[in-house]
Amino acid sequence: MREINDIIIHCTATRRGRNHTVDQVRQWHLARGFDDIGYHYLIYTDGTLHLGRPVEQVGAHAYGHNQHSIGICYVGGLDRLGRPANTLNAAQQRTLVTLVKTLLSIFPQAQLHGHNDYSDKQCPCFDVAEWWNKNNV
Repeated sequence: MREINDIIIHCTATRRGRNHTVDQVRQWHLARGFDDIGYHYLIYTDGTLHLGRPVEQVGAHAYGHNQHSIGICYVGGLDRLGRPANTLNAAQQRTLVTLVKTLLSIFPQAQLHGHNDYSDKQCPCFDVAEWWNKNNV
């Protein structure tokens, strides 16, 4: 197993209420020249957790930070008009909290970040540190 120092949260940057699958995101990433889906986990709008790239493999989700990180992505991130927004619904929220807690128990040295901590992007369209402080109970 590779060393994991970061858990990085992303969004698909798609409009609220529109679901997208692992296969669709994989196709988007293949079209960009990736060799597979870049994320390790994808959380659908119904809150179900789906595996992307195996955690043992280096992801392709945060340039310069992939070697020692795990990428989690939730479907959403844009409001109905296409503007960046925290579109996490209650089901996605529960799944994300459970997944992050599980991963931090396996990789206790890992730090939690949003993609926007490492890139000039709005993704995941919320402040991850603030979110975690409110939800890590």
